[in-house]
Amino acid sequence: MAVTTEKPPAPGAVMTHRQILEALTGLLAAFFTAIISSTIVANALPTIMSELHGTQTDFAWVITAALLANAATTPIWGKLADLFNKKLLVQLSIVIFVAGSVMAGLSETIPLLLTARVIQGIAMGGLTALAMAIIGSIIPPRDRGKYSGYMGAVMAVGTAGGPLLGGFIVDSPLGWRWTFFVCVPLAVIALVLLQVTLKLPHVRRPAKIDWLGSILLTSGVSLLLIWVSFAGNPDYYDWWSWQSVAMVGGGVVLLALLVLVESKVPQPIIPLKIISQRTTALSILASIAVGVGMFGSSAFLGQYFQVARGASPTEAGLLTLPMIAGNLIGSVVSGQRISRTGKWKRYLVAGAVLLISGLGLTGTIDHTTDLWLTGVYTAILGLGLGLLMQNLVLAVQNTVRARDIGTASASVAFFRSVGGAIGVSVLGAIMANRVKELAAEGFAAAGIPPSGGAGASLDLQDMPGPVREIMRAAYGDATAQIFMVSAIVGVVALIAILFIKEEPLRRTVDIAGPAAATATSDGGPVTSAAASDAGPVTGPVTGPGEHGSGVRGSSSGSLLTKSTPFG
Repeated sequence: MAVTTEKPPAPGAVMTHRQILEALTGLLAAFFTAIISSTIVANALPTIMSELHGTQTDFAWVITAALLANAATTPIWGKLADLFNKKLLVQLSIVIFVAGSVMAGLSETIPLLLTARVIQGIAMGGLTALAMAIIGSIIPPRDRGKYSGYMGAVMAVGTAGGPLLGGFIVDSPLGWRWTFFVCVPLAVIALVLLQVTLKLPHVRRPAKIDWLGSILLTSGVSLLLIWVSFAGNPDYYDWWSWQSVAMVGGGVVLLALLVLVESKVPQPIIPLKIISQRTTALSILASIAVGVGMFGSSAFLGQYFQVARGASPTEAGLLTLPMIAGNLIGSVVSGQRISRTGKWKRYLVAGAVLLISGLGLTGTIDHTTDLWLTGVYTAILGLGLGLLMQNLVLAVQNTVRARDIGTASASVAFFRSVGGAIGVSVLGAIMANRVKELAAEGFAAAGIPPSGGAGASLDLQDMPGPVREIMRAAYGDATAQIFMVSAIVGVVALIAILFIKEEPLRRTVDIAGPAAATATSDGGPVTSAAASDAGPVTGPVTGPGEHGSGVRGSSSGSLLTKSTPFG
């Protein structure tokens, strides 16, 4: 039987290492653009708020708006990836992202900036979900570890390197607007690279988008995240208030309706069969806890270095380098080791232990802690995050069919973003209250009336010397509490991971279907690309004369490719 090869490779066909690296070039560029855009503004926000006359609430919502849009739209993009051409979708995401970035850089008011951040968040949700879905579609789980390691490295550099680049831009003559503009050329480069390098087959399936589920999901999650962002704020409402009851009750009702709808529609936005699987459910639970640690550390470390330690935006970015290094090492090394050994759970367990340890140690710092010691603590935290983030996605992708990889991957990313959004909001409220308590104690001890600066302001430069030092100490000491709370949340991730059952990593892109039988081509096994709704079926197949069964294929005929060993 003749063996043929086509470009792009057929669904289920094995791509060579060179083909995969070429495909990943543009994909990783797009993913890097999405990640760095969400972190680059961290050290620029005080300057932005000063120029646009924003309040402390506006400060929080510049981050929350993008994170909320990202979390709410990630599963939708993931479902679209299972229905439509992934390459076209990721290019569409980049175009939307460029539009949002230009709008943000040109913003003259806070409402316009928040609108632009929502547009950016929608695009970031697409880039994140589609990058994972494409990797899952072209690389078998056994080999996916090392390639996911590259993706994890990009995430590490983008997550922690964004504040460094942002701080440098703010301190330069370019100004804060270029923290948004700088992402535009990166996105255009990614768009060109994707067009040239990414060759993906597209299997046409009936497109039935669950619009009702999408609306319920977006509305329910948005309502809860808006509630958790404003609850406890004296300018809005208390944690226990009629507003809280209405918003939490409304959110719960909407999500309950979502579960009902998802159990009835033929192509749900979040398939319950997938997220109810043991590995996926436990990975989602762990991802929520990881999201708290990941987003919490990036949000509050920069504030600690600038406000409590008096660092400039650029210096604050440099002080995050130990966490970048830890994240990079953990992601790359674990990916390589997983591909060689096929064992992955041990790295998740180690990552959870290091995450808890890093958060717990960072929970002991104050405004006088030696900076080298802070660097050691954050490096341990980064190492734990590097071992966890992409490997949790890998564990899920190994248990689902190729047709569901986009949805399953997006579900993990979605819950991680939700965990981060809730974590940042709750930890921010805890920190604000703790700062006020410590500041009041400091003013009382120094004999300064409370009106002398008891508010939790981030602008300390215009305060009198004694007041400024008390506020620096309050911010530095309060930071420890939020990291200790994050460490407690990290225990949830460890418990969930311990209950995950380690399954051998597949050596094929998809799960072998029951229709697969046995045949050989030139003395070796072959793979079949099936274009049915069941997704591509990989494994030995029979010829028409064996056991009366034929090869399942698309309407244009099946394409047989000689299989190669992995690992």
